[in-house]
Amino acid sequence: MAKDRMMALAYGWGTILVLMVVSSFALALFLKFSNMTESTLQWATLIIGLITLFIGGFISGAKGKEQGWLLGLLTGIGFLVFVLLFQFLGYQKGVSTSQLLYQGGYVVMALFGGMMGVNVGGKSK
Repeated sequence: MAKDRMMALAYGWGTILVLMVVSSFALALFLKFSNMTESTLQWATLIIGLITLFIGGFISGAKGKEQGWLLGLLTGIGFLVFVLLFQFLGYQKGVSTSQLLYQGGYVVMALFGGMMGVNVGGKSK
């Protein structure tokens, strides 16, 4: 049972990673070939991040087939820990209050995605 949950989390985190790389590439191209402003970019990255975490939580819940709220929560927290460690170890920067609010929103979206995903993932074995 624990192995199934870990696989579900791995699928969720992998999905988030792939979607973040693809969306970053798309935003970079959009920035290069358009006159997008910084405030527009900030809103776009927030919305894309929320959607990406929702999808990652959804995949985790669908693959896990039960306790979607927990799988979504763990997916979001895993992403949060990864980002904070990357920021701290890679850039030697601390965490701001506004950043914690954004990260909290991402975790909540992954939680909701997990709850929705478990309902479409089918019955447990």
